[in-house]
Amino acid sequence: MIAYLRGNLISKKEESVILDVEGVGYELNMCSLSIQSLPLLNEEVSLYVVESLGMYSGTILYGFISEDEKELFKLFKSAVPKTGAKKALDYLAKAKRSLPDFQNAIAKKDFKVLTGIFGFTIKTAEKLASALKNKMDDLKISGALKIKPGGLNSDKYIQAQNALISLGFKNIQAKTALAALENDNLNGRETMEDILKLALKKLTKG
Repeated sequence: MIAYLRGNLISKKEESVILDVEGVGYELNMCSLSIQSLPLLNEEVSLYVVESLGMYSGTILYGFISEDEKELFKLFKSAVPKTGAKKALDYLAKAKRSLPDFQNAIAKKDFKVLTGIFGFTIKTAEKLASALKNKMDDLKISGALKIKPGGLNSDKYIQAQNALISLGFKNIQAKTALAALENDNLNGRETMEDILKLALKKLTKG
């Protein structure tokens, strides 16, 4: 079983990469965020690997930047009902925003963070919290918490995000604009309407 590969990166696509390991090319499916963090082509890359057996396509390899990501992917696949490898990778892509904060949100059943920050639907957030509540503690995820109390996971920011989405902006656009506002060090007394107006200015600037 392949658990780890090190080789030259010879191809990067939206959802997969190819590593040349001593003349053998290995294709690995990966999260788009992980792919974006990889170096330029023809540079050496080390990836953790999980093998999965596809119904029609034989063995499929999945690549991960860290062992933390690999273990969480495996947990999604084994512990969450009706979750195959592709769905587990989708879940990981959302959790990658901050693995320590995702672990913390699952432990606390913080559905506001799981939906507002990580982008899960409430139904999926409830399913993940139920399936992983006694299993996430066993994962040794490194790194510090990034999500501050209040801020982007406060009610007014979440309401502003939902309002932006209802106006036709994509979820990632809304999150980026609101994150930029948080970096502007607002005084904290702004209403949801204030935050919405400031976010709209950023989104429509230029």
